[in-house]
Amino acid sequence: MIEQMTLRDLGVIADATLPIGAGFTAITGETGAGKTMVVTGLGLLLGARADSAAVRGGADSARVDGLWVVPENGAIADRVQEAGGEVEPLGDGTAELYLGRSLTAEGRSRATVGGRTAPAGVLADLADLLVVVHGQSDQLRLKSAAAQRDALDRFGGPVVAEALTAYRTAFGAWKSAAAELDALTADRAARAQEAAELRAALAEIEEVDPQPGEDLQLTQRAERLAHAEELRVAAASAHESLSSEDDRPDVTALLAEARRALERAADSDSALGDLAAQLEEIGYRIADLSGELSAYLADLDETGPHELAAVEERRAAVNALVRTHGTLDEVLALADTGARRLAELDDDGDRAERLEAERDAARTALDTAGDALTAARTAAATRLSAAVTDELRHLALPDATLVVSVDSGAESASGRDEVTILLAPHPGATPRPVARSASGGELSRVMLAIEVVLAAVDPVPTFVFDEVDAGIGGAAAIEVGRRLAQLARSSQVIAVTHLAQVAAFASNHLTVVKSHDGSVTASSVQALAGAEREAEMARLLSGMPDSPAALEHARELLSLADPRLIG
Repeated sequence: MIEQMTLRDLGVIADATLPIGAGFTAITGETGAGKTMVVTGLGLLLGARADSAAVRGGADSARVDGLWVVPENGAIADRVQEAGGEVEPLGDGTAELYLGRSLTAEGRSRATVGGRTAPAGVLADLADLLVVVHGQSDQLRLKSAAAQRDALDRFGGPVVAEALTAYRTAFGAWKSAAAELDALTADRAARAQEAAELRAALAEIEEVDPQPGEDLQLTQRAERLAHAEELRVAAASAHESLSSEDDRPDVTALLAEARRALERAADSDSALGDLAAQLEEIGYRIADLSGELSAYLADLDETGPHELAAVEERRAAVNALVRTHGTLDEVLALADTGARRLAELDDDGDRAERLEAERDAARTALDTAGDALTAARTAAATRLSAAVTDELRHLALPDATLVVSVDSGAESASGRDEVTILLAPHPGATPRPVARSASGGELSRVMLAIEVVLAAVDPVPTFVFDEVDAGIGGAAAIEVGRRLAQLARSSQVIAVTHLAQVAAFASNHLTVVKSHDGSVTASSVQALAGAEREAEMARLLSGMPDSPAALEHARELLSLADPRLIG
């Protein structure tokens, strides 16, 4: 709820602080004093378009600040934190939230949310969670068919909610099956071409049968075969140096001679024996290397130009696959996944039949869920119609009948029902959309009746009414005041009014007061109680705050209200 709001240089209001709080707050004042600036300021705090004309004449800027008490956790706190702001916990599960909006005479606007600068759009997001505003030209929050349907669904409670959930599940299943079937049908030619291309590619890969890493291995083998003679000369020269077959000294013979020389002297120094053992080990290693070189030379002798041609032919086949499909790894991946994809494509005919069966079954389930949702909404509409019609009788519209109509409409995820709120102002009249069948005063009472009924099942934190009592008076005005007080039992209610009959039921009465300095008119806000409140009530009744008769009438009106609501 709104705890307090401060206005500075907004319209004719120079500086005013409005202590609001829980319950029903009535705001009164003389014509032109600036009562509607309260609603304008609240609109700015809730993201409404900023109009530089609202800046008080002679001032550079206007500013509105508001203090809300909100749940410490939940959607409101989450949205504030997303915007970078903070709520200040009060320790009882609630928290304080500060909102601000400034507007310069040049038209620049700046918003603050929880102590941080934020786009005005954040204020608009919070507005949906904080306040419902009814202005003189916007009497009904249920303006659209979708809004009227949503209101009926909330009034319908768990029965409608469960039916709507079941319908949405069925609607999603039907849409999914239909979309998959449509995609399959629309892409049939493309899928057939894909299958033909994939079948040819898999046949080509199967014919070559490439192996992991084979491209690198073939490249290395071809490089070796291309330089076979050079490799043979190098290997033979090395082999000859290690182990010669003629009388030339080689490494093997030299190592053997060195080892024997050390062994002959080893009796005189054991260190030479250790060195001789090392030479012997080296000799074994040289013999092994010589054998490996012999094997290498034998392998080279067995290969020739015919093997090089075979390797190059294999390389060409593998490289052709690589050029077509990317890397060898991608070729192997295609061979692995392509068969599954081809099987899927070849199954299109059977798959289409299965999808058609799924779609038809989903359609049947959707029709059943739609019928159940319509039935639940129709039952809720009957109850809502009766409840609001009964409420209208308490608002001096005893002959009016409100009808909530549920008709067939366009199918969507929210159902296939079109919900319309209709009003028959008197017996025998054809029910028509409420906005077109009610006068200004009647529309105010119809709107209030709907809000009172909906608040019982779908409470709104704060209602703001800007002259909801326009066009009414007398007993009807008293009932409007009584119903606003009733609404204030579950929600905070703020009403700008010009009727004493309405203000009498407020638990908090504020008045906007004009003052003149000879050249400038400015307004401020005062909280009223006791004799001051009686005087303001008398002014509303007769225009004469000091009239004994008007004061007596004011006291009589206040006595009609719940004594606990009287300040």
